[in-house]
Amino acid sequence: MFYALNGRALKKALIVICSAFFTAVILYAYEMNRPVFSLPSGPKAVYKVDNNRDEVALTFNISWGDENADKILDVLKQQGIKNATFFLSASWAERHPTVVKRIKEEGHEIGSMGYNFVNYTELENAKIRQDLMMAKKVFDTLGVKNVELLRPPGGNFNKNVLKIAQSLGYTVVHWSINSKDWLNPGTEQIVANVTNDLDPGDIVLLHASDSAKQTAKALPKIIEVMKENGYKNASLSELLANGKAESKGID
Repeated sequence: MFYALNGRALKKALIVICSAFFTAVILYAYEMNRPVFSLPSGPKAVYKVDNNRDEVALTFNISWGDENADKILDVLKQQGIKNATFFLSASWAERHPTVVKRIKEEGHEIGSMGYNFVNYTELENAKIRQDLMMAKKVFDTLGVKNVELLRPPGGNFNKNVLKIAQSLGYTVVHWSINSKDWLNPGTEQIVANVTNDLDPGDIVLLHASDSAKQTAKALPKIIEVMKENGYKNASLSELLANGKAESKGID
């Protein structure tokens, strides 16, 4: 009787231990693969993803203009790209709700560039928070919920900006490939800037503001080269979920 009782107790203990182990494994896997990363060593900006699935992320900044965004969306639609990521200044989005709606309806991801296109490193903490909260209000009004990706205007940030962004639930995203399309260097140069050193996990900076006059013409060739090299486009959330973020700390 003594041994039988102890046998049952041992069996129950083993079941509990096994269940706890598998639960821990599942939670660990979730934490390692969830789109929004927690960075316990301090605030960082994601600039690339260690990705072995031959995925890259085309990202487009929009802060002003009335014409170019639709041209970019037309090209993406023609090329079968339904998961680009658009970082929008909320002040622009507020004035162009139909374009924002189109971006959503065509399957693309939306990230924030705050409300006003201002250099956050030159603002007081309260002003940074105010700008981000104003942007959130606009996106909520436009039906763009749970915006978790942030690209500070102009790519300007410091440790203080990263801390504030993290406290508000944002993952700050920089880039590893700069197309320099806003300089309008010619379509061939834009294509070369993007594709010459393109690797899996790269985050590509492009613009859909009216100042980037050659991007729409360069985009089909960029996508063609991507496909020739076996690269698939992924939204930033997909890219982050399928790999390990490479981050840069700020002193």
